Amino acid sequence: MKLPNLSELEEAAELVHRTLTPTAQICWPLLSRRAGAEVWVKHENHTPIGAFKIRGGLVYMDALKRQGGTNRVLAATRGNHGQSIAFAATRAGLAATIVVPHGNSPGKNAAMQAFGAELIEHGRDFQEALEHTMTLASGEGVTLVPSFDMGLAKGVASYALELFRAAPDLHSVYVPIGLGSGICGLISARDALGLKTNIVGVVSENAAAYALSFEAGKLISTNSADTLADGMACRVPVAEALEIIGAGAERIVRVSDDEILAAMAHYLTDTHNLAEGAGAAPLAALMQEKERMVGKKVGVILSGGNADPSLMKRVLEHCAV
Repeated sequence: MKLPNLSELEEAAELVHRTLTPTAQICWPLLSRRAGAEVWVKHENHTPIGAFKIRGGLVYMDALKRQGGTNRVLAATRGNHGQSIAFAATRAGLAATIVVPHGNSPGKNAAMQAFGAELIEHGRDFQEALEHTMTLASGEGVTLVPSFDMGLAKGVASYALELFRAAPDLHSVYVPIGLGSGICGLISARDALGLKTNIVGVVSENAAAYALSFEAGKLISTNSADTLADGMACRVPVAEALEIIGAGAERIVRVSDDEILAAMAHYLTDTHNLAEGAGAAPLAALMQEKERMVGKKVGVILSGGNADPSLMKRVLEHCAV
């Protein structure tokens, strides 16, 4: 499919930057020494919702508001997409209903409600929550906001423009894959700027739908997506996203929950930053491919820092090892 051009991405970025300042990209010496590479961290954990998703929500909600006819938005989420939609909807004067699976992160649930959303718990995982949301999306003035859409990815691409303009000579960038807006925004910005940077997607080995689909060249769903990295807990990939990833990504790396916990610990000890599971997954993949990346200039997307205390207790145990 045709990706947005540079002027379209810059227009979306200008809209995003009305609400949030560009996040930092920092080369941390301890992290670089640990990885054996020059590692640049894109700090999307420093946005007003603690995650990159806010960018897509702002752009999507602005377009929805200008179209008119919407009074309430619906979305399914494990957390950060829902925070983004709640935050952006409230700013646009729209009501928001967010559906999460049972057992979802208490911290993310509380944040969505604090941003103004009505919260509904349904299903055992994201896919079941999504399917329930679709049953609610009837009635005049109600709009279902998907978890992947190029309107969202266009806004998300603003983080990639910031990163690539600050560090245009990156050899590779590692980025987590949930439903695909983060990696598709990154690919869009890389291509629009005419850069040669390799884009490396990262999934949980327990939620490998996109890796399986990328390797097979067709959509492959899984029966479960049981990982501590809730932002990557996808078992049904999106065709549009897979097309972009298939054409624009170098490879997809699978990481274990133990590798993710270790990477969360590395962020804490080496940078004093809190990373959630999906946010630490790119660093986990880089550490897995350490020999391959030795001496290179590499980017890692710290996509969010919304980790609950119960998870951080496990991370602290890794720090003590």
